[in-house]
Amino acid sequence: MQALYVYVIAGAVLAGFVQGLSGFAFGLVAMSVWAWTLEPQLAAVLALFGALTGQVIAALTVRRAFDKSILWPFVLGGLVGVPFGVWLLPHLDLVVFKLCLGVLLVLWCPAMLMSQHLPKLAFGGRVADGVAGAIGGAMAGIGGFSGTIPTLWCTLRGFQRDTQRAVIQNFNLAMLVVAFSIHLASGSIARSTVPLLGLVAVAVAVPVLLGARLYIGISEAVFRKLVLSLLTASGVAMLASAVPALMQRA
Repeated sequence: MQALYVYVIAGAVLAGFVQGLSGFAFGLVAMSVWAWTLEPQLAAVLALFGALTGQVIAALTVRRAFDKSILWPFVLGGLVGVPFGVWLLPHLDLVVFKLCLGVLLVLWCPAMLMSQHLPKLAFGGRVADGVAGAIGGAMAGIGGFSGTIPTLWCTLRGFQRDTQRAVIQNFNLAMLVVAFSIHLASGSIARSTVPLLGLVAVAVAVPVLLGARLYIGISEAVFRKLVLSLLTASGVAMLASAVPALMQRA
């Protein structure tokens, strides 16, 4: 039991710092640690709650003015996707899910990172933003991964640093609140999980604040490289946990 607490705290601390710095990726980072020891359903709930806690703290710490008209397509699409993700979680093969997502991140993000002059995508408009939001909403229900695809899409859109962080931060906060509320209402969070949720909340608080403080001092170019590097590293971590599991099945 003590080893379980150590893994939970370690994952929450590392993921909280990354979330405070980048505005997303709590679920990806935490799951890369917890996937080795925690049961998938428990890890998903803890990742969802930890991401929500971190977003609340970060939202109060790093606030930037932005155009709300940019945000609403993401949120509207996300509200459609969240219930689907919550419904899908008990039926989903999380190993295959992590494998597919890991491959996408490992192939796509380094290509973007190595390109010095990325063309800005303008096609699709708000409809495309809504589709990215719907995918993010579904992934929020699955395990708090709400920011991954919308962050990648905002980067392709060429959003500036503060605009991108504000969109992702507020989108994540809305999606995670809805997803966690649905999980609570459905009774999928057992009483035995409550102490671990409290442990995650305590472990996240300080690292999120440290990451948010560091974010304020970084430049536009550094932020872009940071986001893409984190997405790549998250993809590698997902593959590292998914491939051995699939090989054991074979």
